[in-house]
Amino acid sequence: MRYPPWRLFAAAFLLMNLTCALAATTPRVRVTTSMGQFVIEVYPERAPLTVANFLRYVREGHYTDTLFHRVVGNFVIQGGGHAASDMHLKTGHDPVVNESGNGLQNKRGAVGLARSDSPHSGNAQFYVDISDNPDLDPVPTRWGYAVFGRVVEGMDVVDRIGAVATGTVGPFKSDSPLKPIIIQKVEEIDASASAPAPAAPAAAAASAGTGAAAPASVPPSAAPPAAPSPPPH
Repeated sequence: MRYPPWRLFAAAFLLMNLTCALAATTPRVRVTTSMGQFVIEVYPERAPLTVANFLRYVREGHYTDTLFHRVVGNFVIQGGGHAASDMHLKTGHDPVVNESGNGLQNKRGAVGLARSDSPHSGNAQFYVDISDNPDLDPVPTRWGYAVFGRVVEGMDVVDRIGAVATGTVGPFKSDSPLKPIIIQKVEEIDASASAPAPAAPAAAAASAGTGAAAPASVPPSAAPPAAPSPPPH
């Protein structure tokens, strides 16, 4: 689905207003799944629109009882959009302007916003990089996938999720866990109560481009499962 430019920028304006309270802190959220917990630190100073969008979904309880519906070993785990009860795609807010040119790279442990082939189509679904995935970063000829946070605790849980058996399940034609992995809840936590976080990911050398060529690896797509997928790696 394509959205008119005025609607994208109206949404961007509203999300910018939500970032004011985040500027002085480094927010963290705890993701509780059926396979354990992990903690994400988000970077509003680098990805203000994407972080405000993600935290809005967290505060609304959108992620409660959703699935990690896509798991690709040594690549990514992806979820937060499909209900665990019947696998339907939940309704989200308007999409977010792509912030992949923010200097944060798709390194192991990075958290990014999934999207379809359209560069400005990300809304609720997020992914975690299991390995370094430079093909998801922007280059001058195409947009990348916007990183907005990093797993700072529980990467072992992410690795276990990334190692499960996958195949065709319900509407998902491939790469779906054969045993459902449920996101039971995602909640904001007091960063001071957690262990010190590592430094934010290094700045990327490339800036966002304007094309829409698919990366070599299958990207984290936020499109409904019936939509065509980019070519496999």
